[in-house]
Amino acid sequence: MLLIHRADDEFSEPANTNVVLRYDGKITWDSPAITKSSCVVDVSYFPFDKQQCNLTFGSWTYNGNQVDIINAMDTGDLSDFVENVEWEMQGMPAVKNVITYGCCSEPYPDITFTLILKRRSSFYIFNLLIPCLMISFLAPLGFYLPADSGEKVSLGVTVLLALTVFQLMVAESMPPSENVPLIGKYYIATMTMITASTALTIIIMNIHLCGAEAKPIPHWARVVILDYMSKIFFVYDVGENCTRSQEESDTISQDSVHSHDVYEKEQDFHDSLKQPLSAEGDFFCDMDIHANLNDQAAGDKGGQCNIPRHLYCHHCIHYRVLASNIEYITNWYREQKSISLNGIEWKKVAKVMDRFFMWVFFTMVFFMSILIIAKAV
Repeated sequence: MLLIHRADDEFSEPANTNVVLRYDGKITWDSPAITKSSCVVDVSYFPFDKQQCNLTFGSWTYNGNQVDIINAMDTGDLSDFVENVEWEMQGMPAVKNVITYGCCSEPYPDITFTLILKRRSSFYIFNLLIPCLMISFLAPLGFYLPADSGEKVSLGVTVLLALTVFQLMVAESMPPSENVPLIGKYYIATMTMITASTALTIIIMNIHLCGAEAKPIPHWARVVILDYMSKIFFVYDVGENCTRSQEESDTISQDSVHSHDVYEKEQDFHDSLKQPLSAEGDFFCDMDIHANLNDQAAGDKGGQCNIPRHLYCHHCIHYRVLASNIEYITNWYREQKSISLNGIEWKKVAKVMDRFFMWVFFTMVFFMSILIIAKAV
């Protein structure tokens, strides 16, 4: 009796054990042996795979008419089985087979024991799967990183290199096979997703860096992205999501009121400068604008100044030049603001696309994780 599918390099000699002879002619020979057998391993569901290995025992010399083989039990005796740290024995059923070959008419019986093994996956879950899940959830956060930080692309490349290292660890812990394991598919899918996210990050960075010289935003992009998608993903203008404290808000509100009053006074002053000069003799009439001069000397004619005209015109020309300079600076500021508005809109488009792809990739990672966990259960 031999193991049909042997994998030993050399045939070992049978042990010198005694044969038990009974009075009724029954002979019992217990021969201990350590042998190796080949088994086809399917790693498609690694590390949650189950394997079935067949151990077939039969005679090479005698056929079924000469020696018949009968299995005493339907399953193998596992009472003395030593548990393995990597594999869990779930059963060992035994089946008798009678095979007739084409060369001979005699039957050839054999007994086949099927070892049902399940891989203990705790080691691979804590060392390969959970780190990959954490890294994959970290990858979409690259879209939330501010574009001005300069680390968006670096984060994607770093995550991709980390997954490459884990992929090499998986390849080293598995036998070579044509079947791609489940965890390998998960790594490849995650690496593909991170590669796509890095490429999209580069494109969005280019959109963010569009300056005032760029083309205006197309109408469809303005409607779809700026009007609708920005509201869906709660994207505000640049800096609006950085909320201020209540004290700062009150201070800014007071400053705004004060600035408004100053602006009204400046506007009144600017309008008054546009009015023609009016004179009566050697006196100049302008009580409301130049109150400081009126404090020095007030006339008897309803608040007219008693300052000579040639001295007062000198101050008037000075104020006109000052107002002209202020008007020039204001116009230049408005022009620069209108020019930079185009670049600000492109930055908002890039920010909206960042939020959109962040939620898309978070959804992909979530469903991929659910699928891999469902296979484990």
